[in-house]
Amino acid sequence: MSQLEKLESVEKGAAPGGVRKFGMVDKVGYLFGDFGNDFFFILVSSFLMVYYTDIFHISAATVGILFLIARLWDAVADVTWGRFIDTRKPGKHGKFKPWIFRMSFPLVVSGILMFVKIPGMSDGFYMAWAFVTYIVWGTLYSTVNIPYGSMASVITSDPVERTSLSTFRTMGAMLASLIINVAGPLILFVDNKADPNRFLLGAVIFGILSISCYIACYKLSTERVSAPINQTQKTSLKKSVKGVVKNRPLLSILGASLIFMICTMLIGAINVYLFKDYFSNASALSIIGFVQTAAVFVAMPIAKPCVAKFGKKETASIGMLLAGGVYGLLYFMPNLSAMQFIIISAIGMFGFGFFNIVVWAFVTDVIDYHEYLTGLREDGTVYSIYSFARKVGQAIAGGIGGFAIAMVGYDATREAQTTQALEGIHALATLVPAVIYIVVFLILAFLYPLNKKRTLQLAEDLAERRSRME
Repeated sequence: MSQLEKLESVEKGAAPGGVRKFGMVDKVGYLFGDFGNDFFFILVSSFLMVYYTDIFHISAATVGILFLIARLWDAVADVTWGRFIDTRKPGKHGKFKPWIFRMSFPLVVSGILMFVKIPGMSDGFYMAWAFVTYIVWGTLYSTVNIPYGSMASVITSDPVERTSLSTFRTMGAMLASLIINVAGPLILFVDNKADPNRFLLGAVIFGILSISCYIACYKLSTERVSAPINQTQKTSLKKSVKGVVKNRPLLSILGASLIFMICTMLIGAINVYLFKDYFSNASALSIIGFVQTAAVFVAMPIAKPCVAKFGKKETASIGMLLAGGVYGLLYFMPNLSAMQFIIISAIGMFGFGFFNIVVWAFVTDVIDYHEYLTGLREDGTVYSIYSFARKVGQAIAGGIGGFAIAMVGYDATREAQTTQALEGIHALATLVPAVIYIVVFLILAFLYPLNKKRTLQLAEDLAERRSRME
């Protein structure tokens, strides 16, 4: 039996103390974590900009500045919280999941407050309210998301099972996306216009669902992998930074994830304007939300066997190439109807769905590679650095989204947008994603070094090292 197999036998129930074996309960529990996260994350990324521009009457450029400032702050909060988590000793229920439970309640309350509009206040008040509530929500989001993301690497160390966890995490995100993008427009808009009372109602409903999911994640997930005793030395920031700089897989996936997140956030914000103004059909947002979720669900049963046979890197890179080609085609087809646009874009969604499905398994692999380089098990720190890159991507996308909408001539006070503004919105929704997806493909194909063979060898080497240190 190999060292990896021995380690897995411990994780699957042979350990003293009767630790429950890894299985479907953990996968479902981990699913609920991102299910809870994305009730508000997707609500914010898809609809907060239009809430600010059409209800608070804040200019799109100012909203862009808010998103840029807040998400850059969030990125700093991620790393700070990640370092804090790594200095905590595991408790009875593990190292990470207790923090998910503790911080989820204030997180949900702050999320609801973002969508509160007090009648009769000044424009300055609404702007200040937007800045304060959004920044507080983003900071509290870090306190839940960092331990949640870090927890995957201690639920199991098997590369294929980690792909399963990543798949179930994506499934949770897609379920939240399905609910928000399908039911959201029906709840939030009245007669094709954003309604403040409906937005608050939606926030309360999604908040209740979110807290229920966090509790399920806490109850169902089990942390199993822990560092050997002589690896629990005090963490060294200097050593950690050196390890990050030398960690080529981490740097590559940071770059790919950063620009992919830019694209995801940009599409989420721009699609509201694309369907509301370009296609004059806000209700079609529900359809494209359903199709996007369905496309990823179609990819899910295909992803695991593809990863098992070809590897994560290979599977994700081909998917990104397909997505880039489809969105490039859409740019050169400006006269499509809303339904025709949705049908063709579904193929692209299927393609980038593979990256979404395996990206969290990439992260657990680069956490392992950091341990291989430094000898330190710093799940929280490495995951927070990855999350830092995603937050920077969100900041850039939020800033670019607001500025881009303003630059193409969008004016919330107009009943109908100009032809120039409409053409600009279409380009933002098609050409920009096409370019970004091709760049992500190039990074994965030519810069990310952990192919299938090297990933399996890494797991074997770490298992052998941990067994020697026990």
